[in-house]
Amino acid sequence: MNDISDIFKLSIAERIQLVEDLWDSIAAESGKLPPLTAEQRARIDRRLAEHEKDPSSALDWETVRDRLWSLVK
Repeated sequence: MNDISDIFKLSIAERIQLVEDLWDSIAAESGKLPPLTAEQRARIDRRLAEHEKDPSSALDWETVRDRLWSLVK
């Protein structure tokens, strides 16, 4: 591939495999990722505390998936 637009010429299966390969390569180098900022850490801590306070407020995967798909239709 010489151009990013070549990616869109791949079949769906090939693009899925490419994404999986990219994700695996990122995971293999996760130790090289920059640390979270104080703001990012605070956001995670706040969201976790909110969830622990009311776990029923969490959305199940099917709901999240349906909402995401509705955005691309």
